[in-house]
Order: sequence, then structure tokens, then C-alpha cells
Amino acid sequence: MKIIEANIDDMSGEFLGFLMEELFKHNALDVWYTPVYMKKNRPGVTVSVLCYPQEQEKLEEILLKETTTLGVRSYSAYRKKLERQLVKVNTPYGDIRVKMAYGEGIFKASPEYEDCRLAATIHGVPLREVYDVTMREFSKMNIRPKVTKTNV
Repeated sequence: MKIIEANIDDMSGEFLGFLMEELFKHNALDVWYTPVYMKKNRPGVTVSVLCYPQEQEKLEEILLKETTTLGVRSYSAYRKKLERQLVKVNTPYGDIRVKMAYGEGIFKASPEYEDCRLAATIHGVPLREVYDVTMREFSKMNIRPKVTKTNV
């Protein structure tokens, strides 16, 4: 894994959303912004991008092209992740996907935000209601992958 970073203190925040979309479109695994104070106490942002090494050059090019930065830095990183699986859950608001993550003796489940958001909008109900109903229905399904120390 690689992390690519650039500090920016002279660019409108409006452009950061577009930048994130472009980075994800070109296979960034994750993108995040961290507020920082730079030279002369100017507020700025550090743009961080997690990627596979083969994607590094293209993502650096996007950072240089789409931001005001004059340079980027990169370093190696290690990422440990849980196994993941999506399951569809039938709810009164339609099918909602639930992401299960497991391994190392851990099990987590969470409804997909975009599915819940869309269902809440279509049915005119609070997002939290769709989320809660989905988790209740998921629990009734009693789906749990075999969790072992070797799943990761």
C-alpha cells in the first residue's frame, strides 16, 4: 500500500469534493482530508490518498493537476482488513444491502448508507428508521459467517 499526501492552503474548498471524486474514480482505496496550519499560520488541508503501488503515479498526477499543490509526498503503509460480504435484506422499504465484515474473531454488520438514504427519501421516513428496521430484519436472518483467527 502507498499513502500519497499534499498540503494545500490556497485553494477553495469547493474543489476538494471534485478532487475526491476523481481520485476514487481512478482507483484510490481511500481519500481523507485533515485540517492543518501551515506557514504564516494559514489554515490548510492535507489531502491523503491510500492506494495500491500500481495506481500511485496516476493519483499523483491527479493531485498535481487538480490542486494548487506544487508537490506530493508518498510513503509505504500496511493495511489489515476484515473479510467482507454483502447480503440483501428484505425490509418494508425494499431490499437494503448489509455489509458484513469478519475475521480475527470479529463480526460486524452495517446497512449500506446509499441504500438506506434512497429508501428514506422514497418512503418519506427518517434515515434512522430505515437503518434500524434493516438491522432488525438482518438479525432475524441469523446470518453469521464462521469467524476464525484465519479469516484475515
